[in-house]
Amino acid sequence: MTATDPNRVIVTGENPFIRLGPAKGGDNTTEASYWRILFSPAGPGHVLYIKSELTEDRWRIYSDNIAMTRWLQDTVQGMLNPATGDRSIPVIDAWFDKQGDPRYFWTERIESRDDEIAMTWYEMGDPLLVHTQPGQDPKRPYGVCTVLIPAAGARLTVNGVEAAGQPHPAERDGRPFSTCALAFSESWTEAR
Repeated sequence: MTATDPNRVIVTGENPFIRLGPAKGGDNTTEASYWRILFSPAGPGHVLYIKSELTEDRWRIYSDNIAMTRWLQDTVQGMLNPATGDRSIPVIDAWFDKQGDPRYFWTERIESRDDEIAMTWYEMGDPLLVHTQPGQDPKRPYGVCTVLIPAAGARLTVNGVEAAGQPHPAERDGRPFSTCALAFSESWTEAR
């Protein structure tokens, strides 16, 4: 048995997410998928895919690397949420910053010409290491190895207005999880 994954690494970085809703098991009123990419075929960069009542319930995309953003739409992000794969959604130029300690809280800040967005995770749970192979789930042609840190608390604001809804507790393979989590050290693979 080898310790080296036999698959081809296609992207590595971070992919924290926030999913807020009024009730556990109900529809999400806010969905945000944030990426800090260190390596991809289209280079490094940052991108936020967001839909909320604060965006008139429409998807918005903020990025500092449009080529990487479109590549993610065509691959991993588009697989995770097909609605975000729509290339007719304009990409808004943005700047990105972070702060915090993932043991306690983490904040990502996104700033464009017209918007200031802050995403904060807090009340952190125990990290989980998830490793799947490409095609292990027929709906997922890609594999992933990631450290997920669930957050019992999360907040998202656009121009100082806080999104409605809240995170909800969940389970992942029998372990406590949440609809909001930091996904650090995340690498996606495809079969060779």
